[in-house]
Amino acid sequence: MSTKAVTDDSFATDVLESEIPVLVDFWAEWCGPCKQIAPILDEASKEYEGKLQIAKVDIDANPATPTEYGVRGIPTVMLFKGGTLVDSLVGSVSKQALYNWIDDSLGAGTDA
Repeated sequence: MSTKAVTDDSFATDVLESEIPVLVDFWAEWCGPCKQIAPILDEASKEYEGKLQIAKVDIDANPATPTEYGVRGIPTVMLFKGGTLVDSLVGSVSKQALYNWIDDSLGAGTDA
């Protein structure tokens, strides 16, 4: 499974109605830190295959969704589970920090 491009129009279907948790990367072509985190997210899409979908929202092409979720800086990653925003992280982070955040966030709110 690779990263999935999501638009304002497809956000509800691709993210909120997803069977598995979705990490949404809000980014823009001109954003340097967004380019730094992109390969880490590509790796995460393989590492967490079947457990987590990685989605990317280009904020320039899709301004409604980032506005709705209060995105003020990019990159911003948000984790959604069962249609609910679980957690968010702003700025470029290391692979280990991102994976730790994903693991913590995926563990949050589970009945297990």
